[in-house]
Amino acid sequence: MLITSMFKQFMTWPKAIRVYLTGFMMVVYVCKLIIVIFLLADDGIRLGKWIYSLFATEREIIAPKDPQITRSLFISQTALVVAAIPFAALIYGMIFGAFDYNIRRIKLAFSNLPKSFDGLKILQISDIHTGSFVETKHLQHAVDMINAEKADIVLFTGDMVNSKTDEVFPYVDVLKQIKAPMGVFCSLGNHDYGDYYQWDSKEEKVNNLAQLFEVYEKMGWDLLTNANRIISRNGESIAIAGCENWGAFARFPKYGDLSKTTRNLENIPFTILMSHDPSHWEAQVLQSPHHIDLMLAGHTHGMQFGVDTKLIKWSPVQYMYKEWAGLYRKGSQYLYVNRGLGFIGYPGRAGIRPEITIFELSSKA
Repeated sequence: MLITSMFKQFMTWPKAIRVYLTGFMMVVYVCKLIIVIFLLADDGIRLGKWIYSLFATEREIIAPKDPQITRSLFISQTALVVAAIPFAALIYGMIFGAFDYNIRRIKLAFSNLPKSFDGLKILQISDIHTGSFVETKHLQHAVDMINAEKADIVLFTGDMVNSKTDEVFPYVDVLKQIKAPMGVFCSLGNHDYGDYYQWDSKEEKVNNLAQLFEVYEKMGWDLLTNANRIISRNGESIAIAGCENWGAFARFPKYGDLSKTTRNLENIPFTILMSHDPSHWEAQVLQSPHHIDLMLAGHTHGMQFGVDTKLIKWSPVQYMYKEWAGLYRKGSQYLYVNRGLGFIGYPGRAGIRPEITIFELSSKA
């Protein structure tokens, strides 16, 4: 009862306080775990010495010299120094990293891209997670950056919210400003279905998803749920397909139907697929009877923590996902994993900046 009461009181606090207090507590907890690892190592050494002393003779037990610093003190101080590094990085990421939007530019050439689409400019965003924002100004800045690129097509690859559709309501007027002459298309991510919220009834969950559909309609974004659209120019066509969430890992939903998503595309020479979870690529997309030229995904966020430079690319998420950030290729097929525009859980980004991706497509001779 006490915990329930405290939680209810906490949920009445201003959203900004809840988000950043939770984030700070998470940072402290992670750094404490690092310190505990060192302390456990010290305890292991002590245990080993004690066990050795039980079996050693008096001659084997040599009185240690009085060092200037004991091993235990050295280990504990080392633990503090090591833990201070991620602590500083994570705090910096909360203050400066969460909205340090980064535009990445990718040029791709395809032999089967119709000539009429040579130079096509596509902009991808993913994982906005509006439920984590506490005000509109940062999202407005991102939208201004997106519109300034004047892309032909804008694609959003899922996770508009964290748990419930009403999280996006304060940001609809900002997001509907995103425009593109050939359309703004989107697909669903694992967080969009309301699977991570405890609903009182099935009807509430169904209505929650229906509300999200209405939001996209209000914004003028074309939501593709296991569906596709044909885009034509000068008598030539390409396809934009959107598959519902499909994750290879058991805890993520498998709502996607790739065969339905690519239905009636037999005569279309070039297809771009939006599919939120990058594990879908190797599990199904590469084996699809319909050739997918470019799959765009998100989902991983690069775990919002890591090193992401030209020389070093590392994040803990790579131990779960083989394809977790950036461009991947198998033969003539490409996958791009966007690092996400927003954040969830930890309210920041340390080393993995929020991303807006620009693709410029060209047709090989």
